[in-house]
Amino acid sequence: MADGQEDAQALGFDPTALRQKYRQERDKRLREEGNEQYIEVKGDFAHFLDDPYAEPGFTRDPLFDEVEVVLVGGGFGGLLAGARLRQAGIEDIRIIDPASDFGGTWYWNRYPGAQCDTASMIYMPLLEETGHMPSEKYAHAPEILEQCQRIGRQYGLYDNALFHTEVEDLSWEEAQSRWMIRTNRGDAFTASFIGLGTGPLHVPKLPGIPGIEDFKGHAFHTSRWDYDYTGGDPRGGLMEKLADKRVAIIGTGATSVQAVPHLARACQTLYVVQRTPSSVDVRANAPIDPEWFKSVAEPGWQQRWLENFTANQGGNITEVDLVMDGWTDLSRRIRSRINELPPEDRTPFKMLAAFEDSDFEKMEEIRARVDSIVADTETAQKLKAWYRQLCKRPCFHDAYLQAFNTPGTHLVDTDGKGVEAITEKGFVVAGVEYEVDCIIYASGFEVGTPFEQRAGFDLTGRGGLKLSEAWAEGMKSLHGIHVRDFPNAFFVQPTQGANLISNIPHNLTESGRTIAMTIRHALDVGAKEVEVTPEAQAAWVDLLLTGMGRMLGAPDCTPGYYNNEGQDPGPAAQLNVGYPQGASAFFKYIDGWRASGAFEGLTFR
Repeated sequence: MADGQEDAQALGFDPTALRQKYRQERDKRLREEGNEQYIEVKGDFAHFLDDPYAEPGFTRDPLFDEVEVVLVGGGFGGLLAGARLRQAGIEDIRIIDPASDFGGTWYWNRYPGAQCDTASMIYMPLLEETGHMPSEKYAHAPEILEQCQRIGRQYGLYDNALFHTEVEDLSWEEAQSRWMIRTNRGDAFTASFIGLGTGPLHVPKLPGIPGIEDFKGHAFHTSRWDYDYTGGDPRGGLMEKLADKRVAIIGTGATSVQAVPHLARACQTLYVVQRTPSSVDVRANAPIDPEWFKSVAEPGWQQRWLENFTANQGGNITEVDLVMDGWTDLSRRIRSRINELPPEDRTPFKMLAAFEDSDFEKMEEIRARVDSIVADTETAQKLKAWYRQLCKRPCFHDAYLQAFNTPGTHLVDTDGKGVEAITEKGFVVAGVEYEVDCIIYASGFEVGTPFEQRAGFDLTGRGGLKLSEAWAEGMKSLHGIHVRDFPNAFFVQPTQGANLISNIPHNLTESGRTIAMTIRHALDVGAKEVEVTPEAQAAWVDLLLTGMGRMLGAPDCTPGYYNNEGQDPGPAAQLNVGYPQGASAFFKYIDGWRASGAFEGLTFR
């Protein structure tokens, strides 16, 4: 028996055959235009950005004052930086956001079924500080939005906040050592320090389907769910207005996985239009028992949970997995398979092979789960994901696959090609026109586009240098927070720091703490400017390049936002990485860096 056959028999699957199948499925989805296949939501499509949750007709007089700290973005990034600043005794804070309240992505994403897919105990920030117990293992959107509002109230962040406001320009005024902020409301005020928490997934995008502007029915993006049209509410109320409607939802990523079960029980006819299926593993959501929570919620509990999850994610497997979810399950499987290797076989090549085998095993289970749930065999086959689990955002749900057993719910699989056209009456796939009353675009958000495009402004730093110029060859920073020639500016985001993508709030919590301590130190020593030295920034970038590179969305993956839609992202992308020793090591490092009080690599003057 050949070695490959022996391996397949021992493993229960054929790695060679799977690699070939994965390549075939990837290749049929590759598109030369990459990110250019999507449409920016502006011009004729600007109405897709209308805020359905705000009171219409908001006006206010422009402001021309001075503020100590301005934070751009009212989501987790701005809220966590603001909370840490308040804890550091800094009171003069202003948060700016286009929405009418705090929440960021949880303000906009109120589609039915929206919930976190990382456990609430570690996803929802500042639970211990606010005294909130999550109601379930994976909290739904209304509860997460309420936690954002709770943070805003507890830390006084509503005071001086500017909602319904978009920043248009941020410029460093060298003579005054201050930032000038200009907005679409006519504001022109200054701040000693600025924090940028604009988030990675907040600018909706539309698929560039021919004729998309021709549709005469109703249409909206999932991030602006139109409950006036559908009925129902963000808490899961039946969308009774769809009872006589034919509806198409285009896209089958994480958003669609959550929304489809609610649509399936509401619509007369539902078409789920799929280019690439998601991997959908068990969610096993359940209410959190208050008595159990009391036993867990001892002082410092959330930090312990965060560290436990991060350790298990990074391969530093702990004796106890506190979180016990799909993310840690995969990590523990990989670690277990590597540990089965004899010591002499623990070479990089064989460890990567063990990693791959573990992933193959997991994905075989996920594909088998489809067969066990979906009644129609043809539909089940088309719902199977043929790629490695971390090629796309893993999904976890216990009602999505079941929805395809609902009468009136139909999978329209495009075999990787996407929708051919939108017409006045509906959409076309494989030459067949499907007439619908409503099209819902679950097409996601801009990823991989330039920072200034997603933020809506291009920072102007020292000497008139634009951020787009400073990062023309890739992002350069210290810790992902400080950028040379942009003094007193702080970035609240994960890249070039821990880069823990499976739980973004952990990154933001630590960034907020770092920023607050840095600003507090500057104020204490009377410094007007804080800036990273060129040597420190260069050394940090050099350190980042010693790592293994980007771990998610490898080029051989099926196209998606993890791998720049399967296209070469260019040399700049090699800097979209994290600390080489992993997230746990970074959090330990940055804690020591802060605690030393030396703020090594920064100058205060």
